[in-house]
Parts: sequence; structure tokens; C-alpha cells
Amino acid sequence: MADASKNKKSASGRQDKLRRDFIANVSHELRSPLTSLLGFIETLQADNGLDAAMRQRFLGIMQAEALRMSRLIDDLLSLARVERDEHIPPTTAIFIEDVIRSAVTSLANQAQRRGHTMVFSDECKNKQQPPRIWGDTDEIIQLLRNLLDNAMKYGATGVPITIRLCEAGEAADNDSTPRIRLDVVNKGDGIPAQHIPRLTERFYRVDKGRSRDMGGTGLGLAIVKHIITRHRGRLAISSEVAGETVFSVFLPLCAEDDV
Repeated sequence: MADASKNKKSASGRQDKLRRDFIANVSHELRSPLTSLLGFIETLQADNGLDAAMRQRFLGIMQAEALRMSRLIDDLLSLARVERDEHIPPTTAIFIEDVIRSAVTSLANQAQRRGHTMVFSDECKNKQQPPRIWGDTDEIIQLLRNLLDNAMKYGATGVPITIRLCEAGEAADNDSTPRIRLDVVNKGDGIPAQHIPRLTERFYRVDKGRSRDMGGTGLGLAIVKHIITRHRGRLAISSEVAGETVFSVFLPLCAEDDV
């Protein structure tokens, strides 16, 4: 009984620490752009002979910082939503290939502006029976958008980003449910091995300065992790420094008799 009470207190302490750390991280992430905005506003209000070019430069920086805060708030809201629903598995059967194509199409112009092309490869053997999963379409699209946005940020310009879909067999934990595997592949600087286990932590960044310069909030992969958990799947990451990086999402397939 004493051990159970001790374990409960220990778990509660860890949760409190996680909550404090999260609030501290959010405060830090918001303080930087807010400080920058306030500084530029004060300078513009003083208007000590600033020429038009300098004023436009300051306004451009202010807009970038405001957009940075907006992205952060959007991701915080998304994270709160997927965490809230994480224990409720989806009950709608969706064609995963259709969702992938929709996400790729929606990001095509953005990819082109960044100097990338995206190539979708359907490697499923059974072409007569398109794979279906129990899924939330909006969340799977968000998962894909986050992974593809990550691939565009860190992939080498001019090198195609590959999206592969293939059968993955059964899970390794004695779960007999067939799985589908979705890979998002890019080639670039790669990720050193010591960073890979922490990539889905909130606000964890391999290169903080580069991530912020590219508009990253540090929450994209945390959102991906929670979406995958809700869909009863798992995420695997492999990477070679100055080589190929692969984010693999394993999701359980619907049994046709259950649909």
C-alpha cells in the first residue's frame, strides 16, 4: 500500500514537473518575439528621422515576429486538441492513399516555392483493394503536412521528397492486426543519432537557431506523435548524417469484415 502511494506521488510529481517545464517553454518562446515587437514599436513611435526604407525593414521584421507567434499559438491549440482526444480511437474507415494524395496536392505550390518536388509511390501489392485505416482525415492530413513541412525545411534543395506507402505486416508485439507503413523521405544534412530519441519532445530542436529562422515552433513532431498514438500506430525515425532521413508511420489496417 505504501509503495502504491509512493508511486502515485512520484507520477504526480513528474506530471507537475512536465507541466511547469511546458509553461516555462511556452513563456520563453513567446517572450522573444514579443520583446522584439515591443522594441520596434517603441523605435517607430519615437520616429527619430527614420527613412522610409528603414521603416519598411522594421515593419517586415515585426510582421515576421507576429507570424511566428501566430504559428506557435496555432500549434499549441492543435497539440491541446490531439492530447485531449488521444484516448479516443477514430471510428471512421478512410482510404489512406486518398488522404496522402490530398495532402501532397495541398503542399505542391509551397514545395515548389522552396525548390522541392514531392513524389508519391504506392508500393502496396494489392491494387484491387486500396488500404483503409480507422482514421480521422483532418488529423492524418495534419500529420502528413507536419512531416512534409519538416522534410522541406531540412531536405536539400532540388532533391525530391519521397512519400511511400506499403504493407508492413503485423506488429512485433504479438498484435495480429495487419499494418500499413507510410514513409516520408528526404536527403539533406541528416540528424545525428543522439538527437533522434528526443525529436518528438515538445520544443526540442536539433539546431534551435536554424529551426526558428525557418519558422519552426518545435511542436510539429510532438503533434505527429500524439496523432499516431490516437490512431494506435507507432513512429520510427532513421537518419544518416549528410544522407537520407526517413520518418516511418505504422498504422493498423481495417479488416474488411469490420468496415
